[in-house]
Amino acid sequence: MSVTFVVEDRVASVTLNRPERMNAVDVATERELEAVWEEIEARDDISCVVLTGAGQRAFCAGADLKGAEKTGLDYWTESRPNGFGGLAFRRSLDVPVIARVNGYALGGGFEMVLGCDIVIASTEAAFGLPEARVGRLPLDGGMVLLQRRIPHNLAMGVLLTGRRFSAAEMHAFGIVNELAEPGELDSAVSRWVKEIVACAPLSLRAIKQTVNRTGHLSPAEAQGLRTPALVRALNSEDALEGVRAFQEKRAPVWRGR
Repeated sequence: MSVTFVVEDRVASVTLNRPERMNAVDVATERELEAVWEEIEARDDISCVVLTGAGQRAFCAGADLKGAEKTGLDYWTESRPNGFGGLAFRRSLDVPVIARVNGYALGGGFEMVLGCDIVIASTEAAFGLPEARVGRLPLDGGMVLLQRRIPHNLAMGVLLTGRRFSAAEMHAFGIVNELAEPGELDSAVSRWVKEIVACAPLSLRAIKQTVNRTGHLSPAEAQGLRTPALVRALNSEDALEGVRAFQEKRAPVWRGR
């Protein structure tokens, strides 16, 4: 298996496990990732996902071009509605996803980062969209997502040079939430996970679902949209428990219902 998937204490760990290929994604890995995201969507016992790559060199070096026979046009015309790794464009995943960027996040790897909600990166990590340097294009999220996340000139600097950018530069751009020394990366991620899992799971789903489904709407339209997860959260036992726990000055006990 090229993807490791483990769930413990409401936290799912998804690890690209091809360190010998810098965790590059081939066809089989793409299928495994899609199956993992579908399972996470179907489960109610997950409040947070941590996505990372095995080893220390790479988060994900993008698509595995070894033995690639498809032309760029062939690749572009294939249906991949969820983007690279089944994640970059995915809007049906209502669970928060943290990118634990331990090394290179290049091409599709960077596109997967753009599909995450929170990004924690090692100070030794590097980011880039090098497709133009090999006569290809960042088709699975890079061209359309990056320009919506950071100022136009910064996005074009990444897209039009194909060069690698440091984690510090991406932090300055606003792509990375927090930088950590390599030895402190896991503790930084754990801190974010702990804070997320402390929240009501139905509230987390409602927030992410609402954000995912309202980005194209005006504020007034977005405010009036009653997403299924929002209605479920407001009508839940947890909504009452949260207020009760606050009044009683104790930690809430979430039931997920």
